[in-house]
Amino acid sequence: MGLRRNQRGSLLELSWGGAEPLELGSVRRTFLEDGDSVTITGYCQGNGYRVGFGEVEGTIIRASD
Repeated sequence: MGLRRNQRGSLLELSWGGAEPLELGSVRRTFLEDGDSVTITGYCQGNGYRVGFGEVEGTIIRASD
């Protein structure tokens, strides 16, 4: 996380802790909500190699009462 906008990464950082809502498609959001799905992929790359970490996906569900 950095102080400048172009240094922010996660939704929490991008929305500056919820203080600056983001336009995501046709909605303004600050945090993930029930029913949201998130997919994350990643890799590291260097001189002559690339290592992938696969893909992980999850859906936010409502907490039990």
